[in-house]
Amino acid sequence: MDDQKIIDLYFERNEEAIVQTAGKYGAYCKSISMNLLHSEADADECVNDTWLKTWHSIPPARPSVLSAFLARIVRCLSIDRFRKMHRQKRNTELVSALDELTVCSPAEEGNPALAEDLRQFVTALPPLDRKLFVGRYWYAYSVKRLAEAYSLQPNAVSQRLFRTREHLRAYLTERGYDV
Repeated sequence: MDDQKIIDLYFERNEEAIVQTAGKYGAYCKSISMNLLHSEADADECVNDTWLKTWHSIPPARPSVLSAFLARIVRCLSIDRFRKMHRQKRNTELVSALDELTVCSPAEEGNPALAEDLRQFVTALPPLDRKLFVGRYWYAYSVKRLAEAYSLQPNAVSQRLFRTREHLRAYLTERGYDV
C-alpha cells in the first residue's frame, strides 16, 4: 500500500493503518532503533511505541514523507530510552557521537529556522561527507563501521567528520547562531 493511502487510513482512524505501517516500515524502524540501543527487546519496545505515537500524531500531522516521519519518531524514542538506561555510563557510541556534535551545536532546540539551516548544510555536503555525517550523527554508526562501509581508514573517517563539524560550526556562526 502506498504511503498516502496509509496516511488516509490514519485520518479515517482505521486501525489497519498501524498494520500497514508495521508491515511496510517495521524492519526499517527496528534497524534505526537497534543502531542506537543494541538491544532487541528495547528496540522492539521503541518500535511499538512508534506505532502508538504515530497513531496520536496523524492527524493532525500529514507527513509528506512517511518513512522520514517514522524515522524521526523511532529515533527520538530510542534516544530517550538510551538516556534513561545509560545515565551513568558514558562510553557508548551514541554518547560519543552526540558529544562530538556539542562543539558545533547551538543552544536553541525546536527552532524551525535552525532545522532548515541544518538541512541545507547537510544537503550541500559532498556525497561521501553527507553519508558519513548522516551515518555518524543520525544513525550513530561507529567510525569503524563507516570506514568499512566506504572502504576508508578509520582515521580518514574521523578527519572527514572533524572537518565537517568545523565547517558546520562556521556555517552556523555565519548565520548568527551562538555556537
